[in-house]
Parts: sequence; C-alpha cells; structure tokens
Amino acid sequence: MKTQIACYGAKLVSDRVAAPGRVALLAQDDVLLHYGADDLVTLGRELLPRLNVTALAIAAPARPCGDLLIARCAAGDEVIVPRDTETRTFLHDIPIVRRPPDGVHDPAHLASLLGGRKGIAVEGLGIIATGVTPEQAYINVSSVYHALFVKLLLDLLRDGVRTAAEHELLADLRREVTAAPGMEGLSFRPGPLLKPEEILDEMARVGRYTVERGLVDSFFGNISCRAGAILYISQTASSLDALAGCIDPVPFDGSSTVGLTASSELPAHRRIYEMTEATTILHGHPRFAVILSMLCEHQADCRVVDCWKDCPAVRYLGGIPVVAGEIGAGGLAKRVPPVIGATGRAIVFGHGVFTTGKDGFSEAFRALLEVEQWCQRDYFRLLDTALAASPKR
Repeated sequence: MKTQIACYGAKLVSDRVAAPGRVALLAQDDVLLHYGADDLVTLGRELLPRLNVTALAIAAPARPCGDLLIARCAAGDEVIVPRDTETRTFLHDIPIVRRPPDGVHDPAHLASLLGGRKGIAVEGLGIIATGVTPEQAYINVSSVYHALFVKLLLDLLRDGVRTAAEHELLADLRREVTAAPGMEGLSFRPGPLLKPEEILDEMARVGRYTVERGLVDSFFGNISCRAGAILYISQTASSLDALAGCIDPVPFDGSSTVGLTASSELPAHRRIYEMTEATTILHGHPRFAVILSMLCEHQADCRVVDCWKDCPAVRYLGGIPVVAGEIGAGGLAKRVPPVIGATGRAIVFGHGVFTTGKDGFSEAFRALLEVEQWCQRDYFRLLDTALAASPKR
C-alpha cells in the first residue's frame, strides 16, 4: 500500500490538480502509512484518528480556486455549491473553512466538517478529502478541485473579475492553454480494430493520451470500441491512464451480466453505436467545455429549474450540439445519440463531451481535443468582451 500511496500522490501533481511538493496522502494499515510534504503529513496525523475513514489526502491546488472562491463568498456562507455533474454526483456541496486570525487551523473543526462530506476547501491550505482507500481519497480531491475550478471560472465570466489575484490566475491560464500541445507526438493504430488484444492495447494507450493532454482527470471519463457483437468499454471509476485489466467486453445485445462493472454510461455508448456509424467513442470532462456548457443566455427568463437534466433545448457551441440529461438509459442515452451523428461531437450540460470515430480512435481523440480547444478560445473571447465592457476602476 505504501507504493500505492506514493503513486496517487504523484498523480495529483501530474493530473494538474495539486501543486508540486504540496500534497500528502495517509492511510491506516497495520501501521500508519504516509507520503508527501512533512507539514501536511503532520496535519494528516492529527486528522485521521478523528475520522471514521482509513485514508486521507491533503493538497494545495495547482490553482488557488478555493481561496479565490472563499474570498468571493458572503460573510455567513459556510459552503460552496457548484452545479457541475461531479458535485451533484459525488459532493453535493463543499464546506469552506476561512483562515483563522492566527493562521492555524483547528484539526478538531476540520475533522468535524470532514465527517459529513467527502472533501472541504480550507483557505490558505487547500483541499482535504477522505476515503476508505487511498484511491478514493485521491478521487475526492480531484472531484473537489474540478468543481472549484469550473465554478470559479464560470463566476468570473458571469459576475466579473474583481481582484488582482483573479486577473493573475486568468493570465496564467491563458498562457497555459495557448502553449498546450495538440496531436503531435501521439500514435494511433489504424482501424478497423477487430482483434481483442489490439483493441485492449489501443484503448489503454488512448485513455492515457486523454489524461496526458489534460482532457480527463484520470477517472473523469470513459472509452469504448465496438467490434462486431462485442462492445469493449472501460469499467466504472477506472482511471483512463491505467486501463490494463479495467476494460469489459460486453455482448452488444446485453445477453451477459459482464456489463455490471462497466461504465455507468454504457447505455449511452450502446445507443450511439446503434444510431451512428461509429466504431469508437471517447467521453471526457474537459474543464472549459464543462464551463461553457453551463453558460446559457436564456437562464434568466427560463422556467426550467434543473437545467442539467430537464432542459429540452438543443443549444450549440461552435456548431457542436449541447444537450441536458442524466446518466443512464433515461437521460444521456436518449439525448446524446440523436445529435452526435452529424458531427461526431456532442456536449452535455455541466458534464462533458462525447466524440466518435468511424475508423480507430484518431478521429474521436482529435474531435475531443478540438472541442476543448475551441471552448478555451471562446472562454477568453467572452472574458475579453466582458472586461472591455466593464467600468474601469
């Protein structure tokens, strides 16, 4: 388990979730195992015995999204409530802890908040999350960071940029996305993909590419390939950069229970294959696509309350359809397949992007990358327009 702890600690940094050198993971085995920065490990040692869990992760985030959101909160606010899919599914809300006057956080107070939620945002410190396993603690830190990032950038676009720190973060992000690599250095097996060993190898490689290019935070997504009567799909909660042994071959007609461990979005994948010429599907949660999907010009005068599942409209971002829908046969499996066939691309409100390929994974991967790059450019276009129109201070 000690190696596992170190692995997930390093992944938080490589996933661009945690700042280098500012992460700690702890797990209670026969003895207490730990990895990371000494001061964060010391805090973890005080917290873990107070909690009914066996694993804990502490991470100073790669971007100070939590601190900036806390600074924007009203004095009496005790939680941040993002509206993206990860928050609704895993977190519900994120308790916040403001920096005390002496700068020293009380472990008993932190533990009391962690007892009711999977993760919290602590001003001046970062994200603390719990889990039954080190993997769960890692996933919960990633979920909190994803939710905070999406909410902050959406708030900055909707409500305006208020501080020098917010301007600095946006400038850093603009430089980062401008310099981000594209398809160069990636290799894809030409289709059609028919042999099981080739399919499994290619899915593992392409899954790793999605993480390396920042299109997925390891487990935020799924991947599949259809070969005849078999649909190969990543397992639920699997990390896309570690898919070896985590891909299920599911009979397309549902004649086997092997699909019980498959991704929860198996019904959507199956229906896309039924309604299109696709042989491969990628689904990721790239952050800027998630942000722009939640920006709707009709929200102020719309009667729909739960936009993410009840909105009946098909909107468009750069010619890409945007739909609402819950995970499962009654939601995404009904809304995505009818709109994805024309372009091989579809965005789901607050959730992520589906792309397809007809001959191997190269087409689907390029589409996923291009959707996120378009959303990055459009985000900063909208931001620049808003900044130009705002009163000068």
